[in-house]
Amino acid sequence: MNAPDWTSGPLLGFDTETTGVATDTDRIVTAAIVMRSGSQTTVRTWLIDPGVPIPVEASNIHGVTTEHAREFGQQPAVALEEIAQVIASHLASGHPLVAFNATFDVSILEAELSRYGLPTVESRIARTFSPVIDPLVLDRALDRYRKGKRKLIDLCEIYGVEETGTFHTADADVIATLDLLAKMAQRYPELAARELDVLHTYQAQAHKSWAENFNAFLSRQGRPADVSTQWLGQEVPTETLF
Repeated sequence: MNAPDWTSGPLLGFDTETTGVATDTDRIVTAAIVMRSGSQTTVRTWLIDPGVPIPVEASNIHGVTTEHAREFGQQPAVALEEIAQVIASHLASGHPLVAFNATFDVSILEAELSRYGLPTVESRIARTFSPVIDPLVLDRALDRYRKGKRKLIDLCEIYGVEETGTFHTADADVIATLDLLAKMAQRYPELAARELDVLHTYQAQAHKSWAENFNAFLSRQGRPADVSTQWLGQEVPTETLF
């Protein structure tokens, strides 16, 4: 299930665009799942009526207004069930979910499922949400001292990923994330050689280390040091596996 060199797939990319950045209270507006296996890529997208007004600030980012979502969007419970089924089936087969800043998308999906009385992905697979691969976490760990921003568009430029669509649309962001991961695996071949459970644990540990350092920086600036050290809301194993 966790054989080395997972890069040829199947990989399932996931991204959401939302009403805001609070994972416990904001809602999913659009979502995309991209299956990549070898040279084959399949895209599936959802437009959801979140049931609440979409703030103008959010609409300006992803382009979906309240009126458009109400007229053309699916009901949340229907769309969320479809999304959860696809992701749970993929994870249950031992294949990784790929998401940029995965904690956000995983957390808001699980919160939305709970809001509508649907089983969470974790409950469907009867274990923690894994394996997950997050290029943001990997880049922070593997090129720790590089200066500059680390948004998806920034990393695509750094790793030589060509833009295939408009950023901040869920499907374009997922495709770019999968392309980015492929470039990272070429630059850092040790990633492809690691078993998925080891890589998952490494990312949890790497995020904790980054968050502790960032919180220390915030404290020195007199700012709230409240960045969670948990990746995907999971406890961080103490043993070093990478």
